[in-house]
Amino acid sequence: MTIFWQYTFWISLLVIGTPYFIYPLLMLFLARLRSEKPLGLLNEEDLPTVDILFAAYNEEAVLEEKLQSLFNLDYPQDKIRIRVGSDASSDRTNSILENWEKKDKRLIPYLFKRRSGKSPILNFIKDDSEADLLLLTDANIIFEPQTLKLLVRRMLSQKNVAAVGADIHYGDFEKKGISGQEDTYLKLENRIKYAEAKTAAAPLGLEGGCYLIKRDYFPEIPPLFYMEDFFVTLHVLNRKARILWEPMARVWEDVSVSPTEEYKRKVRISIGNFQNLVHYKHFLWRRLWPQGLMYFSHKVLRWISPFFLLLLLISAPQLLFVHWFYGLIAGIYMAFIGLGLFGILLSQKFSSGILQYPGHFINMNLALLEGFLNYIKGIKTNAWQPTQRKQA
Repeated sequence: MTIFWQYTFWISLLVIGTPYFIYPLLMLFLARLRSEKPLGLLNEEDLPTVDILFAAYNEEAVLEEKLQSLFNLDYPQDKIRIRVGSDASSDRTNSILENWEKKDKRLIPYLFKRRSGKSPILNFIKDDSEADLLLLTDANIIFEPQTLKLLVRRMLSQKNVAAVGADIHYGDFEKKGISGQEDTYLKLENRIKYAEAKTAAAPLGLEGGCYLIKRDYFPEIPPLFYMEDFFVTLHVLNRKARILWEPMARVWEDVSVSPTEEYKRKVRISIGNFQNLVHYKHFLWRRLWPQGLMYFSHKVLRWISPFFLLLLLISAPQLLFVHWFYGLIAGIYMAFIGLGLFGILLSQKFSSGILQYPGHFINMNLALLEGFLNYIKGIKTNAWQPTQRKQA
């Protein structure tokens, strides 16, 4: 029995350690070995046409600023259209869209009467587009004027590039709640995805807040699907096309300070993770090297980490008297959980200092576990409520 618990312990430790420590360090190291050629200049006359697509539900708090940032993009006016689908919004979202449409015909609103969710809306408005490229975004993402040109330049820099991801950043935010750890996590993910793009042209995955894609590569999103951006990522890689990352193409999002709101968002993300895992189960071995292994190490192991955290919690105490090392790990693990839970409680109203990081890790894995349980129960709808992000 001791051998069984030892195997369980070491496998659990490896599964947990790979996506959070081993894989990020390896990718960042490999990326430093790869140099990039300078990108060429763009000829204004040769720029492709672009349709900007996003779905909105009750986004009156951010929609004016969002649209203004899109109309401020440094891109030829005759080569850009903005298509917005309002998912039966009940606030001022529809009236804001109608007012902007009167001011600028580049905006094309779609005012849906019944709620359907993000994926059906994107499918519908994408089918209306005839542009060369699609720029996918979210209602609360604010663009810099150069963002679109930088994404287009990166796409045209190499052959067989079907999509380019942008860097999402959090703007000035009040350092309370979970804002600090969310900011740290996002910055690290940006670096890892840029490293993946440099090393294998396969960042895992595109961020729904802002990515550029060739229209012919944008797939039909399945019904009731969350995490359509990751679905698109695997679809593109499955078609043997390249995906790049443009770190200079920055967009801005206001970070949530509410642990409750962010937890709900992570549960939705978790549901989408397992939907993608099942839908693209063959990707792991059909595209094994290097993309399948990258997908497994970066994403799949992270998604199943909650189960191995539980196994580690069970196996470590079983080995207390086998060797002092197991007792040490068991003690550190128990302390980590205790401090993390205390950090979660503190973060409800106060800054929890260094405790915010074990708290964030535990919260994220609890959300992954709840998302998995919701997924196996069956998904009845993917209609969403916008995360309450605007700072007071």
